[in-house]
Amino acid sequence: MIKSIINLFFPKACAGCNSFLLKDEIVICTSCRHEIPLTNHHLNKNNEAFSKFYGRISLEHASCLVYYHKKGIVQEMIHKLKYKGHQEIGEAIGNWYSEEIKNVQELKDVDFIIPVPLHKKRLKSRGYNQVTAFGETISKQLNVDYEKSVLKRNIFSKSQISKSIIGRSEVVENIFGVDFSEKHHNKHFLLVDDVLTTGSTLEACGKELLKIPGARLSVVCMAYSHS
Repeated sequence: MIKSIINLFFPKACAGCNSFLLKDEIVICTSCRHEIPLTNHHLNKNNEAFSKFYGRISLEHASCLVYYHKKGIVQEMIHKLKYKGHQEIGEAIGNWYSEEIKNVQELKDVDFIIPVPLHKKRLKSRGYNQVTAFGETISKQLNVDYEKSVLKRNIFSKSQISKSIIGRSEVVENIFGVDFSEKHHNKHFLLVDDVLTTGSTLEACGKELLKIPGARLSVVCMAYSHS
């Protein structure tokens, strides 16, 4: 009752188009949800996300839920999630993608979900890791442990928004580290992030995780960008 009254005077807006959400709509309106371009990566193991890492790191699976286009609905959602504190967007995408990937055979034996980490300086200034809600939601839906302390970012780097693809590839070299114990040996790790672009950040993180004895690795992201 109280929630209904609050929504009456302070109606929630769609994360995509900013129109008011109807009673049964969550985070994005029905119209925007139908407009969002889906990748369907989970239906094809050898998809474009998986192929991006060919010859770079060994993966069991790689996929993204939606395509990311400049000035599109997905860009608007990711921007609000990353810079405006709308962590409910990460939770909504996590719930959405969990339904899609729960029957993917390669992910049936995942042991730990690992977020791409922020440096502690970035975490302090932003107040949260934009990947947390997404990863924790998948963790809950798939009943898999969420481990945020295994992978660490050791070196602070400036935002990669304005960098070229080559620049982005160079900046992630040797800035991550891994902290593991015997319980992490011979486990399957699911690395999660927001947008897959060049794959350089995920590659750097993956190489650290694969230093763990017997480790296997998969990657899942909210969005896939061709730029």
